[in-house]
Amino acid sequence: METFSSFNAYIQRAIVEYWDQDALTDYQGITLQYHDVARKIEKLHILFENSDVKQGDKIAICGRNSAHWAVAFLATLTYGAVAVPILHEFNGEQIQNIVNHSESKLLFIGDYAVKTIDPEKMPDLEGIINIPDFSLMISHSERLTYAREHLNLMFGSKYPMAFRREHVKYHQDKADELSLINYTSGTTGFSKGVMLPYRAIWGNIEFIISRLGKKIHPGDNLLSILPMAHMYGMAVEFLFAFCHGCHLFFLTRLPSPAIIAQAFADTKPALIVTVPLIIEKIIRKKVFPKVQDNRVKLLLSMPVVSKKVKERICQEVYNAFGGNFYEIIVGGAALSKEVEEFLMSINFPITVGYGTTECAPLISYCDHKEFVAGCCGKPVDRMEVKILSSDPYHIPGEIVTKGCNVMLGYYKNEEATRQAIDEEGWYHTGDLGTMDDEKHLFIRGRIKNMLLGASGQNIYPEEIEDKLNSMPMVAESVIVQRGDKLIALVYPDKDEVVSFSKNELTDIMEQNRNNLNNSLPAYSRIAAIELHDEEFAKTPKKSIKRYLYN
Repeated sequence: METFSSFNAYIQRAIVEYWDQDALTDYQGITLQYHDVARKIEKLHILFENSDVKQGDKIAICGRNSAHWAVAFLATLTYGAVAVPILHEFNGEQIQNIVNHSESKLLFIGDYAVKTIDPEKMPDLEGIINIPDFSLMISHSERLTYAREHLNLMFGSKYPMAFRREHVKYHQDKADELSLINYTSGTTGFSKGVMLPYRAIWGNIEFIISRLGKKIHPGDNLLSILPMAHMYGMAVEFLFAFCHGCHLFFLTRLPSPAIIAQAFADTKPALIVTVPLIIEKIIRKKVFPKVQDNRVKLLLSMPVVSKKVKERICQEVYNAFGGNFYEIIVGGAALSKEVEEFLMSINFPITVGYGTTECAPLISYCDHKEFVAGCCGKPVDRMEVKILSSDPYHIPGEIVTKGCNVMLGYYKNEEATRQAIDEEGWYHTGDLGTMDDEKHLFIRGRIKNMLLGASGQNIYPEEIEDKLNSMPMVAESVIVQRGDKLIALVYPDKDEVVSFSKNELTDIMEQNRNNLNNSLPAYSRIAAIELHDEEFAKTPKKSIKRYLYN
């Protein structure tokens, strides 16, 4: 396998090598081949050059995943400008704050996000470009207006004999050169702008290709479910797929379970990258009802036939995700212990990775064949990981890491940077973990989520929630502390509770509380369960915004 020392070299090589292959498809919409992507990138480069965009200038991109979102992003980095991807779920004020804080010169905007913004509140923007057709929505620059109006003429003049492979030559990035600023979804206050150098993106792609390049092949289909403005979806779905010559499909719409299931069946992806919520919903709704049938339980208890039954169940689950993938990689949050144990019991190819935006995002990962229950992989190449604990194997401590993937710091926030990266270069994740002798990493909770018991005991709410979420009628939960008592806030499973009265549901929850407490030490037992009528508010990576409920 050829290795490059820069990220843009990966993009350039992919376009030249896979010139006539399908690259990016809007699900049930347009398809761009690699040469189509190259031409669109070149046109945007001409637009940038003729509207006085310089290397290092910031270009914001906000919209739902789509082929043109990907083109805008690739064009920005291969030009040498700095991309500022913005989650389209952010409201208008958040989008405007990020555009202004990042000092972006241009904004690419999607159909949905454009309805939420007020252009007058982003006075330093020179132009707003519509993602679907790259038309100009607003221009404050005569050069930009002229360049967009004459773009096809300029392109034809520059390449009168057609645009060919040999014309693809991109900005040669340096290791510590700033490539993008990714604003964390955050849970409190104004989100921080994570400054990621080219080496961080290159380090992630280099690792993923080295680990999965022989399992996933050029021309294979992948399905983009996660937002590309989030580093997990960007690196492991989008950039890996493009650099490796795969054909990437974008949902371009809200990923409801029904739409995702149909997209899996239609595209048959070779790799699935997702968050726990999607996996758990499919398993709990479509699989558990079948395997919890009395007849199936009986067959599973019979040694002679249980292996065959498990193989059949595994194949059914496999088919539910398209039936053609090497493995499912779960990240962004912990997988439910119940679901994880079930999938491992049937030898399902699933693994869990760990990372942060500040590491673009990978810190740890392992192939599903190396995966052990409860872990989230081993440290990735070019990254060191250690646990700040007197006994890292048994006593949780903060996870710290340093290496190729670590950010430069937070944009215009030196104090936050000093708090996150110490003098020796270790990035402090804020997560608690342990690590075994074989370097398997286990996440034990967030430092800021940790609660303190009445006698000073450390209580990790995620561990309690994991148990509670597997109990009858519970869809999701949050453990909060009120004085010296722990309270469980529960959003019940709406599909299951419709046939029960309020009193019956209260009785079920009280039984859940008693069963839960029987499995917990005295200092972490739940005093009460309170029901919520609506789902808990979540970040774009589907983590509950705990601060809203404390």
